[in-house]
Formats: sequence, structure tokens, C-alpha cells
Amino acid sequence: MTTSADLTIGTAVDWRFAATVGQRLARPGPPSSDYTRRQAITELTSSAAKAEPLVRDVTGLATEGAIPAARVVDRGEWVGAAAESMRLMMNGTEKPRGFLTGRITGAQTGAVLAFVSSGILGQYDPFAADREGCLLLVYPNVIAVERQLRIAPADFRLWVCLHEVTHRVQFTANRWLADYMSQGLALLTRDAGEDVGQVAGRLAEYVRNRGVGTPDADGSSPGILGVVRAVQSEPQRQALDQLLVLGTLLEGHADHVMDAVGPMAVPSVALIRRRFDERRQRKQPPLQRLMRALLGLDAKLIQYTRGKAFVDHVVGRVGMERFNTVWSGPDTLPLPAEIEDPQRWIDRVL
Repeated sequence: MTTSADLTIGTAVDWRFAATVGQRLARPGPPSSDYTRRQAITELTSSAAKAEPLVRDVTGLATEGAIPAARVVDRGEWVGAAAESMRLMMNGTEKPRGFLTGRITGAQTGAVLAFVSSGILGQYDPFAADREGCLLLVYPNVIAVERQLRIAPADFRLWVCLHEVTHRVQFTANRWLADYMSQGLALLTRDAGEDVGQVAGRLAEYVRNRGVGTPDADGSSPGILGVVRAVQSEPQRQALDQLLVLGTLLEGHADHVMDAVGPMAVPSVALIRRRFDERRQRKQPPLQRLMRALLGLDAKLIQYTRGKAFVDHVVGRVGMERFNTVWSGPDTLPLPAEIEDPQRWIDRVL
């Protein structure tokens, strides 16, 4: 469960080549009959529609206009959609001026998308379709996980849709969020105007003072986030912090909604949550752990935990209506320290 913003890599990318490479490298989904595939596609489509009023009722967030149907895709189709979304988000062109550089970065980007495509269940992309947004559900991965966890397919499919539809409601009810995210991403990827010596100096200072083997403060893989921050300018660090906090809030809020809908809509919700969390925490082969670390996916799992704890605490103390003050604008988003101590956000904002 992610957004296209989580996969941003850079601007000098041949996006069409990235999509081609990613689609060729993407692993096939689990063996399934035509009937199983058709049934999963149909049920995910209907579950996304069913989730919309449930999410609105729990969150109290109102959206306007017609709700477009979800796109239910396979892994290759998701790679193509993600590459196109990233191109639009980064204001890229089909082919950058540096052909060789564009092909190299395109191949790297395609390899990343292929790796991610085997694990992502769904994605709401606020930047697609001229910023009207698009909800994608990756049916081979949904089938794979529900088989692995031995849980009722109908319940699990609705549960997944509740999370992704919550992201759609977050962005459609609060239109400023997409611009806020886009501005942060633009700052992160903008050339800071510094020479290589300055960047190398900051990196050397980081290694000397802390060492790349030290775990980051968020508990993610050793030093990955720290190395990124070490080569950034101060405005870029601030933008990164803002995006990390926003991502933590969005994911935690969606996880809260998944469980708040309750057993009347998802009868086996408690079993699904327990087995799904066990799956998140399961140890993985060394190569896969390294890939997840380099892509920041382990840090993203921590976002779910911390974000849900924040939302659970605030909603438990003041109720969902007052919690929704968080969506008023950038100034009411939690600060990094407030994610860890929700009472500080309540004291400052409410």
C-alpha cells in the first residue's frame, strides 16, 4: 500500500524505457485459473465501491463529484501506470535529452518498479488523470497474500479496499494535500546548486560523526535515511521531514479506518489484522532485506505503526470530528515530535 510519491527517483529518466524494463522484469503472479482471476477482479471492483460510504461514515470527510471506479490491474499494468504517474509528477518528458543517461536511469527505475510490483496491494495516485486521481488495485498480489495468510478472500479484499479508498477520500476531501506533496517533492528533487565537493564534505562529516552502520532514529535499516539527509541542503531536509510526517499521518489514518469499520462489514477483521501484522514483521532473506532497506520500505512499515498509534490516541481522546482539524492545512499537520507524542499536537492545535 503506497503512493507514487514513495517511489520518486529522479527527473533524468526515460520513463517509457523504465516501464518496458519493469514490465519485462516483473515476476508473474501466483498460478490462478481464469475463473479465479475474473472473480478477484470483479470482487475488488465492487469492494472499492462498497468501501467508499463506509470510509466516509467513519472519517466524516466529505467528497464531491462522481467517484470513478477503481482500476484492477496485474503487475505489469501497475508498472506501466506507476512509471507514467512518476513522469507526470516529475514534469518529465518521454525521452530526456541525454539518451544514454536516460536509458541507464530508466533501466534502474524499471528494476525498482519490478521489485515493488510483486508486493504492492493497492495504490491511490493523486497525480494521475490531470490530478483527478486514480485508485489502482493489484489483484495477483491480493490473491497471493490471502492464500498465504489463509483468510477469507471476500473479507480481505474489502479490508484492502478500505485502506486504499481512505487515501482517495483523504486527497479528494482535502485538495490542498496534493499540492503540498508536490511542492515538497519538487524541492527534494531540485538541483541545490552546490558542487560535488560540498555534498561529499557533508557525507564525510556524517560518516565520521556517526557511521553508516548506526540504525536511524526511526528504526529503519542502518543509516539509509541518515545518508540521504547528509547530502541534502537544509531546505531539502525540511521538505523530507514534512513528507515523512505527512506519509506517516496518511498511512496511520488509513490503518485506523481499516479497523474502525468493524466486524459488521469485515467479519474476520481481527484475524486479518493479526495475521497481516505478523506477515509485516516476518524476517526475510538477506537480499530482499537489503532491497527493502535501499528502497525505504522498512521505514514505510514503521510509518504504519507510528501513524496508527497517533491517530488512535487522538481519536480516542477527542473524537474523529475534532481529529479532522488535522486536515485544515499545513500548519495543523503534526510536527515530527508530535507524531511520537500525540498530546503535544492536541495541546498545540486543539
